[in-house]
Amino acid sequence: MTALSPASTADAPHTSPDHEPGLRRGDSPSRGRVGLLIHQIRYEQLSFWRNPQAVIFTFLLPVVVVTIFGAVFGGDEKQDFFFGMSSMEYYTPTIAAVSVLGACYGQLAIVLSTRRQTGLLKRLRATPLPAWVYFVGLLAHCVLVSLIDVVLVIGVGALYGVALPAHWAAIALTLVLGAASFCALGAGVASLVRSAEAAPALVQFIQFPLVFISGSYFPIHAGVLNTIAGLLPVKPFNEAMMAPFTHGGGYQWKELGVLAAWGVLGAVVAVRRFRWDPRPE
Repeated sequence: MTALSPASTADAPHTSPDHEPGLRRGDSPSRGRVGLLIHQIRYEQLSFWRNPQAVIFTFLLPVVVVTIFGAVFGGDEKQDFFFGMSSMEYYTPTIAAVSVLGACYGQLAIVLSTRRQTGLLKRLRATPLPAWVYFVGLLAHCVLVSLIDVVLVIGVGALYGVALPAHWAAIALTLVLGAASFCALGAGVASLVRSAEAAPALVQFIQFPLVFISGSYFPIHAGVLNTIAGLLPVKPFNEAMMAPFTHGGGYQWKELGVLAAWGVLGAVVAVRRFRWDPRPE
């Protein structure tokens, strides 16, 4: 596990009643906060890229999955099974969505649980680094990782003849909102986990059923199941990602609204239940 951010330890100046944490003498408060945030994002990125296993799993797995689907279902023929789309028009956005879910929800919940149990969060809380800088830095890091994942999956889809999205702004908004919502849900789940050992099991227990009933790996044609999945966060995210790929659709406001609602719920749970110190045994 990585050490605490330099922004939260050695580089943090001593504070006084008239000197805001994280500011050097002569700096404006806004400039100091932006500097801390940039430093925290850089720390999270360096921590991630220096962990080869995390990098390989995060980026290689979705590429391998979409490549396998392309080899199995290859071809650009429209099929009723895929709701009038070709197989890769269907799988490219759904696998991209799964990669965002894994990077923002799954990994974040496990990382926060592990850092809390090892005492890193407790020590971090004692530093001058504001809590919002820490969490916004994590969010920005997850958005950057998710962006790379989505670009890689779209690139593989293009090799199988999938047209590039016609509405990049809709893709960007969906990606950012989805990343933020799944990060909030990941933080909410982390606040409920009692130990780092239990975190992966709880994360997967929630994630796997959602991914399957939401049609990420195969289309769901059962009306009742689709209705239920549409009220949960993954299927709306899939559909909001899929629209710009398949029929030139733009913003899917209904689906984005459902996604945002789940993000708010996750944030409320995280704020009310989040602990910086390890739970007592």
